[in-house]
Amino acid sequence: MLRLNHMSQDIHEFISPFTELLGFGEPTHREHAHTWVRNELFEQLTAAGFRSIALETCRVRGLLVNDYVRGGPGDLDEVMKEGFSHTFGENWPANRELVAWMRDYNADRPEHERLAFHGFDFQTETTSAPSPRPYLEHARDYLGEDVDLTTDDEKWSRDEAVMDLTKSPGRSEEAIRLREIGTGMLRRLHERRTVDDAWYRAETHLTAGLSLLQYHRECAEPNPLGVRLNRLCQMRDGVMARNLLEIRRAEASRGPTFVFAHNAHLQRTSSSMEMAGERIEWFSAGALVAPILGDQYTVIGGTLGRNDTFGLGEPDSGTLEGQLQSRFTTWGLTADMPAGETRTDTTPEMGYFPLDQHLMTGVDALLHVRVGRPVTR
Repeated sequence: MLRLNHMSQDIHEFISPFTELLGFGEPTHREHAHTWVRNELFEQLTAAGFRSIALETCRVRGLLVNDYVRGGPGDLDEVMKEGFSHTFGENWPANRELVAWMRDYNADRPEHERLAFHGFDFQTETTSAPSPRPYLEHARDYLGEDVDLTTDDEKWSRDEAVMDLTKSPGRSEEAIRLREIGTGMLRRLHERRTVDDAWYRAETHLTAGLSLLQYHRECAEPNPLGVRLNRLCQMRDGVMARNLLEIRRAEASRGPTFVFAHNAHLQRTSSSMEMAGERIEWFSAGALVAPILGDQYTVIGGTLGRNDTFGLGEPDSGTLEGQLQSRFTTWGLTADMPAGETRTDTTPEMGYFPLDQHLMTGVDALLHVRVGRPVTR
């Protein structure tokens, strides 16, 4: 039993022998302290038998990072640029440090002990989605089939294709044709008996392409914007949940997996936010995998006291974050949830989701950073 107001920087105190998927959330993508702390925690976890990490970045692009950290050829600069989505490679030095450390760690270890890197995100931002063409073409080339998948990529990737249903190609004859081709290729892929790395990559690409076609179809549905955005958020986290379960199947024999993403994707409770003037609510990836994994899923929510770089000031002492401020000198973990009010000094531009009772209900513990850090340590 944890003592009242118990604080620690030892992650081992907050996981159980049953934990197979350990989620660690951050409250905003504009703050870097949580990513540096994440690196420290992953080093602790590798000593406890964890052999993989999954980040909120494109699953397909993450394959390139995994090749690199497991000793494959390549240049670190290029891997950070091409292996991450959402600019999380080039603009996040902690991610660069993580990739370099994983490669060094793996260098003198046998194959079964090497750490693996995974992306578990969809290929999209909520309000933009790429063309499905390159993902379908990868599977086509693996299968050795002769089919023309040429399309105007810009038609799919422009923001209007998501935000304006009249500009979406999601219900076009071309989209229907691509879905039929992709579905046929998936069937033929699964008819193959040889399942090796090349097959796995082909399935990952093909599943991504079909998911993108489904996403674009939802963009074209004649529903109000709020309804469409709600369904798109749900679809994205649905793909995240599927990816997490597939990653666990792949890693089950090697050890547990550490997962890092925004709190809104990992909490067991539903998530919500304001977008384009609409109130959006959806079930997070954590809320979807938790009933399946049960006590194999542990999640720690990230919270933040202050960050001067984007104007998040010192929280009032009566707020939840204010209560946590008095417990920590730098950062720490606690399973003793604070009591207080939800802070109201945030703006949408901060991307900061304040701590509230709903989030605390959806996590097992909190990792609080007292004063945030800029890009560097």
